[in-house]
Amino acid sequence: DLRTQMMGTQGVGWEGDSFEQTELDTTRGWLGSRAMTIYGGSNEIQLNIIAKRVLNLPD
Repeated sequence: DLRTQMMGTQGVGWEGDSFEQTELDTTRGWLGSRAMTIYGGSNEIQLNIIAKRVLNLPD
């Protein structure tokens, strides 16, 4: 996030000749890490739903 704030649009390149490969790799890595945090939260929510509705565990 800090890198994006510092570099602006140059810090979030996806493809193109105006970006260096390291910039593209960093952007893809950053987006992948953001997706993993969302996935992790979704997984926890699903487990809580299963615990409450299927297993009848308390809140």
